[in-house]
Amino acid sequence: MPKMKTKKSAAKRFTFTASGKVKYKKQNLRHILTKKTSKRKRNLRHAGILSSDNVPVIRKKLLPYG
Repeated sequence: MPKMKTKKSAAKRFTFTASGKVKYKKQNLRHILTKKTSKRKRNLRHAGILSSDNVPVIRKKLLPYG
């Protein structure tokens, strides 16, 4: 049986925490920042945690060896 290939686009976007949760960088912090409030930009800096419903899809299909 051949090895499964990792989806490289997903590998660049998601990482796993030690407890098995999926971490990602939040969107909307690249351009057009003048109209966004400081509070909103500050909250976008922190990593997001993916909901537990989507974790099996990421773990099994996109990042099988992650």
